[in-house]
Amino acid sequence: MRLDKFLKVSRLIKRRTVANEACDAGRVLVNGKTAKASVKIKKGDIIEIQFGTKAVKVEVMDIQDTTKKEEAKDLFRYI
Repeated sequence: MRLDKFLKVSRLIKRRTVANEACDAGRVLVNGKTAKASVKIKKGDIIEIQFGTKAVKVEVMDIQDTTKKEEAKDLFRYI
């Protein structure tokens, strides 16, 4: 699955366009490397997102094309 779509489906970022912009600005790292929106995500990947002064670091636990709001938190685990 593409990085921008995973960020939207997991609800780490609200909209896919915002996820795209964050990737283009270099604020998203996958396994310690700056990632483009088109990077393929798999289970076990570590995603780090910079929100201004705050950083969120998560591990991908599962990948689904769609999910309900309540189940979205099961797609990742905070580190």
